[in-house]
Amino acid sequence: MSEMDIYDLRVSVDRIEGRSVCGMNVGDHFDLTNSAHLTIPEGKHFCVYALASVLPFLAAKQRDLASGDWLAQDSHFICPDPEERLVMKVERTCKRTMNSEDLT
Repeated sequence: MSEMDIYDLRVSVDRIEGRSVCGMNVGDHFDLTNSAHLTIPEGKHFCVYALASVLPFLAAKQRDLASGDWLAQDSHFICPDPEERLVMKVERTCKRTMNSEDLT
């Protein structure tokens, strides 16, 4: 058995510095739990382009990183829409121990 520690994450809209064209508001969010379970609150949505811009970083944010790693210190990501300038924040919500053999 291969145990590992992994963090659940919440990705939320921290601010919108331009014009909101995707219909999201500050505070809108999704949760990533149990390594790969993405949930969005009922009745809400999360822009697929904003999701695509933060998705490549989530696996790293779920793990402990070296203290000097830039990703350990950065938690803000931006949507690629230049008119919107939607800024998201990635926060760790809890740490859990999982069996890595169950995940692959």
